[in-house]
Amino acid sequence: MDTSRQTSASWRTPVMLIIFGCAISMLSFGPRSALGQFLAPLSFAHHWGREVFSLALAVQNLLWGVGQPFAGAVADRFGAVRVLSIGAFLYAAGLALMAWTDSALGLNISAGVLIGFGLSGCSFNIVIGALGKLLPDRYRSLAFGAGTAAGSFGQFLFSPLARGLIDGFDWQTALVVFAGLMLLILPLSLVLAAPKGAPAAEKTIAPPQSFRQALSEAFSHRSYVLLVLGFFTCGFQLAFVTVHLPAYLLDRGLSAEVGAWTIGAIGLFNIVGSLASGYLGVRLPKRYILSFIYFARALSIAVFVMLPASTVTTLIFGAVTGLLWLSTVPPTSSLVAVMFGTRWLSTLYGFAFFSHQIGGFLGVLLGGLAYEYTGSYNAIWWLSVFFGCMSALINLPIVERPVARPAMAAA
Repeated sequence: MDTSRQTSASWRTPVMLIIFGCAISMLSFGPRSALGQFLAPLSFAHHWGREVFSLALAVQNLLWGVGQPFAGAVADRFGAVRVLSIGAFLYAAGLALMAWTDSALGLNISAGVLIGFGLSGCSFNIVIGALGKLLPDRYRSLAFGAGTAAGSFGQFLFSPLARGLIDGFDWQTALVVFAGLMLLILPLSLVLAAPKGAPAAEKTIAPPQSFRQALSEAFSHRSYVLLVLGFFTCGFQLAFVTVHLPAYLLDRGLSAEVGAWTIGAIGLFNIVGSLASGYLGVRLPKRYILSFIYFARALSIAVFVMLPASTVTTLIFGAVTGLLWLSTVPPTSSLVAVMFGTRWLSTLYGFAFFSHQIGGFLGVLLGGLAYEYTGSYNAIWWLSVFFGCMSALINLPIVERPVARPAMAAA
């Protein structure tokens, strides 16, 4: 028994754990980030307005956020493998059913409910909690950055892949192929299982804390509340750009290929941005990193909207946006770990992510409604600028130190 446990531990080094976590992140984030490529062909095939597709993806974003804290709590208590496996199955089922639905209700169930809850179970947020428990502290920030970068590589890979499959075959085939790829998460997740008999990460330094106590502590902590509020903007901006940017570029006279490569460029450059954010998070105050990211996003959006549309300016916007895209994740998740430890990391980061997904829900939904009622996305672009500036200010007062626990001090 001890020999087998040592053999298992010998190859499950921090590097191997990070590699497998990155692979799951790449697979789970890729198809979701490419769904904007399906807005035009799916709406055209079923004679729907853009608000139908927008509502389904808004539901997806909302349910992803609603399910995330609960999926995180189950993963924190029973391990990440079961949650990742169930999430991957729901994700694959949603993509497959999305390919054959012919009603708005069916689209809301497949693209909205199934993919939304699937993402809450198999996205990198669950991997963050698993890696936080399995890795030593010195690896965490870099691991969170690497996993976020891997998700971005999935975006870079899957957006052009979606375009190629749609053009070479059809949009139904593209969705079925993506569904099959999601099932690869099942075997990959087995590597993130906690070793049997291993002690909990923080039992030796902290008294046991219940789920309810963890939530009460977090939501009475001013810095955590500010972090959660600021994360709303990240979701609003990312979801709006992911879903509506390809259609926005078509409206401005650019080709569908430019939209696909711009989304891909965002993913490619976010590899650099996420790794840099994870690296700098060990060396600089994380609140300053977040504040800079939100302000820089607001500035880049304002410049992009005011410039004439062209392939060059769009790709430059994609590159700049990519550097700032998911680079909020390493400092946000690391701040949660700094303040509260890793015992309930998946849960507490899950609640922060719920705020992120409320923003995503509104970004997708308001984008579709704004276009249907005004024929333009301009109002939502400028709302994104406003939210970016507000989040830049909100993150500055955050205090980066462990929460004071009188019970621990007494012990």
